[in-house]
Amino acid sequence: MGQAITDYVKFLADARDAVYRLNCDQNTAGQLADEEEMKERELETARKAVSDSVNQTIKKRLDEINSSYDQELGKGQERLKKARAKREKAKSQGVKERIAEETSELREHNRDLKVQMRTLFQKNRVPAWCGTTFYYALYYPRGFREIMIFLLTLVICFLGIPCGIYFLIPQRVIWYLAAVYFVDVLLFGGLYVMIGNKTRLRHQDTLKRGRDIRNHLRANQKKIKVITRTIQKDGSEDLYDLEKYDDEIACVEQELSEIASRKKDALGTFENVTKTIISDEIIASHKDKLDRLRQELDEVSANLRNLESSIREQNIRIADTYGPYLGREFLQPEKLAQLSRIIQAGSASNITEAIKIYQDAGQDAGRP
Repeated sequence: MGQAITDYVKFLADARDAVYRLNCDQNTAGQLADEEEMKERELETARKAVSDSVNQTIKKRLDEINSSYDQELGKGQERLKKARAKREKAKSQGVKERIAEETSELREHNRDLKVQMRTLFQKNRVPAWCGTTFYYALYYPRGFREIMIFLLTLVICFLGIPCGIYFLIPQRVIWYLAAVYFVDVLLFGGLYVMIGNKTRLRHQDTLKRGRDIRNHLRANQKKIKVITRTIQKDGSEDLYDLEKYDDEIACVEQELSEIASRKKDALGTFENVTKTIISDEIIASHKDKLDRLRQELDEVSANLRNLESSIREQNIRIADTYGPYLGREFLQPEKLAQLSRIIQAGSASNITEAIKIYQDAGQDAGRP
């Protein structure tokens, strides 16, 4: 409940002091709020730096673990690759040796047949070129390969060469083609007949025996190919003595399995134990700084809360004590000082009159 004012000058002085203290406290509260915000940023920056340090250290340690084990796994994979290559090489060599062994009789027979044929031709004075595949393909063709050589020779001699010559002639006339064919048939046909007469008629028996020998050679060669394919397709590897290579491969694979298992265990231990230890150590190393920043923030926050509480109390006290007489408009140090001067000068006997004089003076000052 408001009380009667006996000393207006003292009342206004007390009001001015209360408002001044309130303004000072409000300015201080603003400064404390800014300081609190700065302390919060400092603490948050420090916490983030610690968190980043923890994350970077954990990532670095994890990468080092992975790198170490991956290097060992890479070395093991290289050893495994070499062991498998050695095994494959040994198997390939074993297959070659098996093929050579199982076809040795046929190859030896072929060598004997070639010697027999060469001796036969030399004995009967048959030219060596009469024993070639090309000669037998032209005069005693047998089998798909020799027949194809014969047909290809016909195509080249009686189609390719005459047509090629004809298309090289600048002015092509049909009788040119006939003339080219006539010369071609005469040349190649005559050459074929002449060679045949000089060899087939004179050495017919020897050439036929040579044909039989070549047939035996071809038959043996087919048998060799069949044996070779059969051995290459044979899935059994028992004949190649590959046990030591299999043992080496199994040993390397076991080492790789153990390294992979140890890597898994190491990563699990790091994830469940080591990571926590690293984090705790880093946080502990920054604990003093974080505690200091937190304490400083708490002190500033506590001071600000206390000051804000005091400001609320001052606002309520000023509103209750001085507000009913002065109103919010005159709760300012300058205006309160002006009202006090008006009363001290004797121009007004109370606050209401002083306010009226102040307002009237303000209106007069505002007129042109």
